[in-house]
Amino acid sequence: MRIIGVILVIAGILMIVFNGINFQTEKKVVDIGPLQIDKKENKHVGWPVYTGAIVSVLGIALVVAGRNK
Repeated sequence: MRIIGVILVIAGILMIVFNGINFQTEKKVVDIGPLQIDKKENKHVGWPVYTGAIVSVLGIALVVAGRNK
């Protein structure tokens, strides 16, 4: 349980520092024989800061609970 707790604490801290993930997708717009036109789209997946705090607190709780056993 302590290992999962440590992983959650690290993930929570990273979620507080980084407010989201940016990535790029490629979508085919036109495909007519040898002619192909692609469109690149930027996407953002974000989360609120308090989510990282909640994950960190849960990780700390698991580390403390694992220590008491």
